[in-house]
Amino acid sequence: MTLYASPILTSLLDTDAYKLHMQQAVFHRYPAITVAAEFRCRGDELLGEYADEIRAQVAMMSELALTEAEYRYLSSLPFFHQDYLSWLREFRYDPQQVTIDNHDGKLHIRIAGPWREVIMWEVPLLAVISEVVHRHRSPQATPEMAISQLRQNLAQFKQLSGDIDISRFKLMDFGSRRRFSHDVQQAIVSTLKNEFPYLVGTSNYDLAHRLDLAPVGTQAHEWFQAHQQISPVLANSQRAALQAWLDEYPDHLGIALTDCITMDAFLRDFGKQFAQRYQGLRHDSGDPIEWGEKAIAHYQQLGIDPMSKTLVFSDNLDLDKALALYRHFDRRINLVFGIGTRLTCNIPGVKPLNIVIKLVECKGKPVAKLSDSPGKTICQDPAFVKALRKAFDLPLVKKAS
Repeated sequence: MTLYASPILTSLLDTDAYKLHMQQAVFHRYPAITVAAEFRCRGDELLGEYADEIRAQVAMMSELALTEAEYRYLSSLPFFHQDYLSWLREFRYDPQQVTIDNHDGKLHIRIAGPWREVIMWEVPLLAVISEVVHRHRSPQATPEMAISQLRQNLAQFKQLSGDIDISRFKLMDFGSRRRFSHDVQQAIVSTLKNEFPYLVGTSNYDLAHRLDLAPVGTQAHEWFQAHQQISPVLANSQRAALQAWLDEYPDHLGIALTDCITMDAFLRDFGKQFAQRYQGLRHDSGDPIEWGEKAIAHYQQLGIDPMSKTLVFSDNLDLDKALALYRHFDRRINLVFGIGTRLTCNIPGVKPLNIVIKLVECKGKPVAKLSDSPGKTICQDPAFVKALRKAFDLPLVKKAS
């Protein structure tokens, strides 16, 4: 297999915003905590043959550094602190933290080290894996083909939404992790900015900087997972994670991810004080209609006007699904739709990869992501999954995968 000698990643900011937001919180609160994360391919693709090329790209990532222009840009945002940005200026990826192997055709990747460093690997490494694979499997695909497909989808969206007031529709690009390529994501987001008035931001900090868009994103599952071992009492871990986030960001970045342990368990912990202070909630697994109805009912039961809050939908969305959700929930609560793979890897003849990198250990002990979709459960230790379900009063029926 021919190795591509040039680096896929050329900016430290070519990552999702929530990685930097979480990294700052970890930098301030948990600088000595160690973690481990592992790669999962949820499909049946054998990606091990690309291990050498991925390893070569990881080695080149050690050259990435925050530029002066990028430093000034981050400094202009209201939620970053100077001590963190000064540290980030000196940050370099350490390839020795990443082990990449081909196990009988399957790609195995494990990342271990200080949480404040490991936290940065997930998004760019997934983007590298995706681009390496697609370069070999779909060399004929181009950004122009992606734009052509996008314009067809936008035309269909316009037709399907013609009978309703679409003025409150808000779209965010969430497409860094499983994009076809960096060039495709840039082309897609640039086209949306110029041709789709409902685009409100991108999760990619590099694109937000260069295209003058709002950077969007708060926290990921790993924030809640790590607190399962940081909190002295497992049953309090979700509340501890929610409070620590508010302590770091009392006035910004107030969208909470709900499905690390299931929506029902989340809502039991999301009392009135949290519900008032957080701006809204993000959906990432399970039935979106059922989830949204639960969220609205929860706010109403707490005496909070749902129209003062926002729901962010981000699970396997495309424009058609987003429009259906908009029709269902519009004028009942504020809505934002984060679309990823169906924007940045939507090319005829190209099969997107269903790949993730998730936390599996914190402080040398297991952590779990249960979610509201059984296929998304991640944990290496069935005994810990059982303990987690018991702590959060969940039925002991689902098995870790």
